[in-house]
Amino acid sequence: MRVLHDHADGQALVDPGLLAARRSAIDLERAGNVAPPAALGDTTYLCVIDDQGMGVSLINSNASGFGAHLVAGSSGIFVHDRGIGFSLQPGHPAEYAPGRRPPHTLAPALVTKPSGDLHQVIGTMGGDAQPQILLQLIARSLGLGQSPGSTISAARWTLGPDDRSAGFETWRPGLGRRVIVEDPTTGWHGALAGRGHVTTVVDDSPSTFGHAHLIEVTEHGTLAGAADPRAVVSAAFGY
Repeated sequence: MRVLHDHADGQALVDPGLLAARRSAIDLERAGNVAPPAALGDTTYLCVIDDQGMGVSLINSNASGFGAHLVAGSSGIFVHDRGIGFSLQPGHPAEYAPGRRPPHTLAPALVTKPSGDLHQVIGTMGGDAQPQILLQLIARSLGLGQSPGSTISAARWTLGPDDRSAGFETWRPGLGRRVIVEDPTTGWHGALAGRGHVTTVVDDSPSTFGHAHLIEVTEHGTLAGAADPRAVVSAAFGY
């Protein structure tokens, strides 16, 4: 919350000098000593591109558990509790106050071409794992040129607390952390453990590695998309 808050300078967060310092702290041969997915909640992600080329990347979430445990009138819709991202500490950058927005994990994304034209709508649920999952998806899609189907179905990893009930607290100092690997056949588990990371292989959780969806505008102007097979219910439709 001291870094990501309502008045954070987004451009400063991706300043090349800042990123270079963080990058130089990474040692590919050993685990780093950094200060430390999410409590049960309910988040849904969906995306669409219409016949006019307009794209929507939409995520809806109660946050932790059933949100605020309050229902909006007789609608049956629970009010979210994203206010958990605020701090009650006076003077804190994310201090609760009128007109302020709390930091949160939601990260529905649009990817545009250098021309500004739409290239992708992409996103996932997953609590603190959302930015980690999106980074992996974008690296596969944009960096490696993989198809939407290959990008979405490929194995993933996430960094999370030892205590799986710890909530949205992956980065809280003092918590133990582990790298959770989805597929033991990737070899990531042994390779990371050999570098000093605490690793766990989890291949039976329906939500640890997100439920991501992606639609891409191809170089031919057609659409290609994929829905995550990890979800209990997911679907990809074309027109």
